[in-house]
Amino acid sequence: MKPILYLVAFVALLSSCKESDDSVSVKELNSRFISAWNNNASGEVDALLADDVQFIQGEMHYKGKNEVAEKWVRETIGTISDLKTNVVSAGEDSQLAYEAGTFSVDVLPGSPDQPHGYGEGNFILLWKKGTDGAWKLQYAQLEDLPVQVKN
Repeated sequence: MKPILYLVAFVALLSSCKESDDSVSVKELNSRFISAWNNNASGEVDALLADDVQFIQGEMHYKGKNEVAEKWVRETIGTISDLKTNVVSAGEDSQLAYEAGTFSVDVLPGSPDQPHGYGEGNFILLWKKGTDGAWKLQYAQLEDLPVQVKN
């Protein structure tokens, strides 16, 4: 009888150590987002947004996929390039994933007589797993410093 109990305990231990199909890599999610942004692929960025996404930057606060896509993504994507992040904190579980840290971007001139700029600040990107199993950007917050002239 004891060998059967040991076998049952061993099988239970192995099954509890099995990796979950719910695992996610927040690094991969943010990499897809940054790659789409840097390639000016607004449609790809839009596809990563949750229907009830929220975006906050300073006094701006946009809610919902349509408003965020229009007022943040489309109005900003062509004005900056070379988005880079430096992750300070990250976490993930079966339903939520986030990265937070600092970011930098090159700010493109609005006209030929204006200089290139350099922007930087803090960010947090929060991802949520939807009922369909797809991971979508739920919340984005940027706190940026004033743009500096790039030398």
